[in-house]
Amino acid sequence: MKNTDDRLLPLVLLGVQAVVWPGTDVIRGNVPAGSALFVAALVAGLVTAALSLRRSKPVTTLVLVAAACALGAGPLPVGAMAVLGTAGVALALFTVADERDTFTALLCVMTLVSWQSLYGISLHGLSDRDGLDLVLTAVLYTAASAAGMLARRSRLARQAAEQRLKRAEIERHRLPAVERQRMERELHDVSAHHLTAVVVTAGAALGLRDRRPELADEALRFTAETGREVTRALGAVRAPAPSPDQQQPSPRERMLALVAGFSQLGQHVECEIDALPDGALGDAAYGIVREALTNVARHAPGARTTVTCRYGDARTEVVVTSAAPPAGSPAHGAGLGSGRGQSFLRSRAREAGGTLTSGPTAEGGWKVNAVLPGRLAAASVKRSVPWQYRLAQVTAAVGLVVQPLLPSLVIRAASASSGPGASAGALFALLAAGQALALLWRRRAPRAAQGVVLGLALLWPMATAVGAYTGWVLLPSLLSTAATCAVIASAAARTAATGPPVTEGRPLLSPVGAGPVVAVLVHAAATTAALVHRGTSFPLWALVAGSTGLAALLVGAAWWGGTLRGRHRRATRSAQAGELAAWTEEAVRDAWAERRRIATGLETTVLARTADMVAQAEAGRLDQAVERAREALAAMRTLLDTVRDAETTPALRPRPTLQALDLLGHQIRATGRDVEIRLADRMPRRLPTAVDLAAYHACETVLAVGGEEPMTVELDADDTALTITAIGVPDTVRSALCRRLSTRAAVAGGTVTADPTGPVRVLLPLTAAPTVQQDDEEGQR
Repeated sequence: MKNTDDRLLPLVLLGVQAVVWPGTDVIRGNVPAGSALFVAALVAGLVTAALSLRRSKPVTTLVLVAAACALGAGPLPVGAMAVLGTAGVALALFTVADERDTFTALLCVMTLVSWQSLYGISLHGLSDRDGLDLVLTAVLYTAASAAGMLARRSRLARQAAEQRLKRAEIERHRLPAVERQRMERELHDVSAHHLTAVVVTAGAALGLRDRRPELADEALRFTAETGREVTRALGAVRAPAPSPDQQQPSPRERMLALVAGFSQLGQHVECEIDALPDGALGDAAYGIVREALTNVARHAPGARTTVTCRYGDARTEVVVTSAAPPAGSPAHGAGLGSGRGQSFLRSRAREAGGTLTSGPTAEGGWKVNAVLPGRLAAASVKRSVPWQYRLAQVTAAVGLVVQPLLPSLVIRAASASSGPGASAGALFALLAAGQALALLWRRRAPRAAQGVVLGLALLWPMATAVGAYTGWVLLPSLLSTAATCAVIASAAARTAATGPPVTEGRPLLSPVGAGPVVAVLVHAAATTAALVHRGTSFPLWALVAGSTGLAALLVGAAWWGGTLRGRHRRATRSAQAGELAAWTEEAVRDAWAERRRIATGLETTVLARTADMVAQAEAGRLDQAVERAREALAAMRTLLDTVRDAETTPALRPRPTLQALDLLGHQIRATGRDVEIRLADRMPRRLPTAVDLAAYHACETVLAVGGEEPMTVELDADDTALTITAIGVPDTVRSALCRRLSTRAAVAGGTVTADPTGPVRVLLPLTAAPTVQQDDEEGQR
């Protein structure tokens, strides 16, 4: 289908060119000479063939089409290359702007316009035919390039939206499994590290109780402190932070603290650790070292161990090597493993993009070797075009502009005009350039751009009079109106796509009709002035009425077209946001149900036995504390065994609360967006159920409407209200977002406040909402 489309337009242009010439001459009875027909057929065939292959080599196609039309225009009559030389070159420019980057498109436009300017000056002089043909050509080329860049931008935006939806759909099925694997691995890490350390330390103290009774007191204190740490760690597993904590220690500091902790347990550990970046790489390296050292303490207590972590450009190596355990050393932690340690080690390395191997050494020890991505692989560097390529582009463009070969080959008898004064074409070119520059700011400063365009529109009649323009009187007015229509269409599309601005949650009245009305008045005045200066037999009122009607027709068409485009963009964005929000909600609900299922088993087994272990240690019964630690480890193994066997998605899924914000953030970030969720330290431990649900749904609504820009959601509370602040809300969705948030907040008696360009805030009262007793999981917040 794409090849058919590529051939269709060149064939249409060829047919139109054949109608213009030689078709019109043949109808009039003037049959062109055979040599002229042969040259025209040769040039037209070359141009059509090049345009048919324009998408594969767009820049080469543009050069071939421009050169062929310039060479063919010399020996052929006027109009023989009119269609191919204008519309054909414009089509090639459109393809360059659509298929290549902005720099290449602008360079091609400036090069082509400059070359044709020198070509026209060398043939006809500065003021021949008022230079208006050059202005029209430049406007045509600029419009073609702008249309191509707009098409490329729309295509890239559509592809990005489709990619986000595709990632969201994939993550919708992955998130419950990812959450289950996360909890399974972290529960294993907590049991393997903390509870195993309790069993090993207390077991050693019990074995030396007769000779060194002071070790028992130290073991009791260690057991109680570790038990409380287990409770805190399991609470973090059940309700992790929604966004990474920026204040946590670096991976190197965490590993050094880990090595120091194992050294206190009697392990001889030597380390050589490089600084590692935060994120998946640092977390994977830390998890691998912790699991490997835990296995050493469990199966080879007292063995000399070496930890090496080297962060290089190509790869990162994490090596943990342990020697054979000393003869006669008791293995108090033997038999405490769940059998999942090696699989978890490999999964950590695999998720970070690396590999892991482990096995015995020749000396009777054990070695764990992980190869993870290095500095260059971990860095996210945007690929840019080499400067040598840009230099070659500029050099080729300059060479084409100053190259006099093509103009010298054109043979045409014409006299250069040398009349005094400025030509109308030069003045028109300056005014058109000024309006084109103003159009570049139509998105950042729409009112200023519209003011500049309308101000320059009033100068076109003066340029007509000063340059003694004798061509079609309405042509300059139509050229200036084209820039105004572009500004009006852009403003209309923006208004239709975003809706009216809002403040304090309510839409503001915006004078959307003022711009088109002013534009109609300005262009009606300019057109009337040009007609009066040229002289006409029509009365003044007829000129004013006709000029106003023409301006109103053009401006109204631009406003109508922009409004349709804006509505289409708004409908497309709303449909995509709705589909993305539905998939996000389903994924979070499934993952939240999975977390609640595992957390319920955790509360009734491991946490209960851990609390009993702490109580026994505080009562001074070390042997009972060790027994409870072993029971907690056994309960953890049983829980891990049943994680994958149970139903993953219950029929009745619980409704997510603020404790599911980390799942929501994970799902949104999986689609490629940069979002951050911050919880203030003074957030209450318990929230009323209505407020908890309304706050979660408000955060879900805010994050669902975001764009490519980073977005931050902050939650804070005092004694009376919970405040949700959304920073980075795009202006295109601010009005619709405030309406949706107002509906969400009304459930809990809340309000929405928003500045025209500032953050959006949702206030949910805490005192008016009924307080509901929360379960243990929500109380851990």
